[in-house]
Amino acid sequence: MDKDKLIENLKKELKTILTNSYKDIKPQLEKDLNLFLEASKEKLERWIILFSSGDLTEEDFEWLLKSQLDLTALQALQTAGISKIKLNTIKNNIIKMIIQIITNLIIPAAKNTF
Repeated sequence: MDKDKLIENLKKELKTILTNSYKDIKPQLEKDLNLFLEASKEKLERWIILFSSGDLTEEDFEWLLKSQLDLTALQALQTAGISKIKLNTIKNNIIKMIIQIITNLIIPAAKNTF
């Protein structure tokens, strides 16, 4: 599994899905998403490897993502006046999408290694 390609695919798909879902706050969301992904790149790579090898359960992976995303303030969205309720919804959607994207990217890759 090429972790750089996996991270790039994650970024691309996540940005596409989120910016289509949240068109009204697209610039702020893209900025915050880029900051989150850059700040979390090494951890994401490590967690993805552990998750794909079965050393992390989906629940563990989700918990790690939540803790990392909680550390990310989503400052641009807060500055735009997005309510805490909507911010939490966006954070939860980001986590769900990351898990879905990673699962979709890992399963075909795993099948190709056998």
